Amino acid sequence: MDDVLITGLGVLSCLGRGVDAFRDGMARATSAPRPTTDPAARMAVPLMYSVPADDLPPDPGTLDGQQLGAGSRYALDVTRQALADAGLTGDGSATLDADPRRVAVVIGTGMGDAGLHEEWRLGARPRHDAWSPTFSVAAAVGRLVGAEGPNTSVSNACAASGFAVSLAADLIRSGEADVVVAGGAEAYSRVALGCFNRLGAVDPLRCRPFDADRAGTVFGEGAAALVLESAAHARRRSPRRAYARLAGAGWSCDAHHTTAIEPEGTQITRAMRRAVAEAGIEVGDLGCVVPHGTGTLINDTVESRALAGLLGPLAEERPLYSLKSLIGHTGGAAGALAALSAALIVHHREVPPNVAREHPDPECGVLLPERTGPLEGGSVLVNAYAFGGNNVSLVLQEVAA
Repeated sequence: MDDVLITGLGVLSCLGRGVDAFRDGMARATSAPRPTTDPAARMAVPLMYSVPADDLPPDPGTLDGQQLGAGSRYALDVTRQALADAGLTGDGSATLDADPRRVAVVIGTGMGDAGLHEEWRLGARPRHDAWSPTFSVAAAVGRLVGAEGPNTSVSNACAASGFAVSLAADLIRSGEADVVVAGGAEAYSRVALGCFNRLGAVDPLRCRPFDADRAGTVFGEGAAALVLESAAHARRRSPRRAYARLAGAGWSCDAHHTTAIEPEGTQITRAMRRAVAEAGIEVGDLGCVVPHGTGTLINDTVESRALAGLLGPLAEERPLYSLKSLIGHTGGAAGALAALSAALIVHHREVPPNVAREHPDPECGVLLPERTGPLEGGSVLVNAYAFGGNNVSLVLQEVAA
C-alpha cells in the first residue's frame, strides 16, 4: 500500500493567515476570545475566537454566479495557500501540476455558508437562494482546483473535517486519486453560537480544556487545507517537503445519545486503537496527542480517562497539545486544524507549549506542558468527536528520509 503524504498546508484562524502566523501563535501560547461584532447576537455570552479583520480573505462575492459565504471564502483562501505550499501551483492560481482526473476534494464543515441564510433572515436577501449551505464549500474548492475526481462534502458536526482527512487518504489508497485537497472551514454563525448559549455550553471567559473551572466551550472561526498525495506521485514531481505521512485512521460511533458522549469512552478508545493499529505502531510509539478536548465538563473527563486507558503507565509522560485552548472550538473545521497542527509537530519534531491552565482538573490526569519540548517517537495521535457520537482518530508520522 502506497504511503499518503501531506505535502502542503494552508490555514486561517484567530492567529492570522498562513502557516507561519499559525506556528508563531502556537509558540506564543496566548490568545483570548472577543465579543462578536454581530449586532444581532443578542445572547448571554457572544464570545468568539474570530479571524482578525486584517487577515480576512478578499470577498469574491460569487463563483460561477453562485453567491459565496464566509465559509467558502475561507476554504478557497486556505486551498490556494496549500496548493502553493505543495508546489502544485506556481502562484496560487487554479492551474495544478497534476492530472485533474486524478485530483479530488474532501471538505468538512458543520455550518458551511449558512451565514448567507442568516443574513437573509435579517432582511439582506441573497440575490438568489439556489445554493446548498454545506456542499457549496466543497463545490467552490473543487471549482477552484479543477478537480475532476471525487468532490465530497462531509458535515457530521465537529468531527467533519477529521473524517474528511481520513476519507482523502482512503481515496488515495484505493487508487481513486493521486492528490486530494482535504480540510475544513467554519465561519461565524449566529445560529450555532445562539444554540450553544441556549444549551448553557459557552464558557464566559475562554476555552479552557481540562481546567477544573471550565464551563463550556468557546467557538472559533477557522479553516485548514491539507494537500494529501500518494508517495508515488510525490516522487515523480519532488515536492519541496513532506510534512508527515498519514499512517492510520480509526472510526467509530457511540450510538449512545444525540449530543452526549458515551460516559465509558468505549468507542472513542476503539477509534484510537484502530488508528494506532493501522499505523503499524505500538501505543508507546506515540509521542504526542492532539485531543478533541472542547472544554465541556463531561467530554474532557471521558477523553482523559480513555487516554489513560489507552496509554496505561505512559499517560503521565506523554504530552497533549490542546489546540482548542488557543484557537477555540472551530466546529466542523476542528479536525483539519488539529491534523495541521499535528503535521507541524511531526515536521519540526517539537511539541509547542500549551496555554496555561489556572487550575488543572484532578479528574483529568493528562500532561499539558507549558514549555516547548521534543517530540519523542515521531508519531502524533489526533482525535475529533461530534454530536451523534461520531468519532475519528488519526495517526501522523515522520516521513522516512
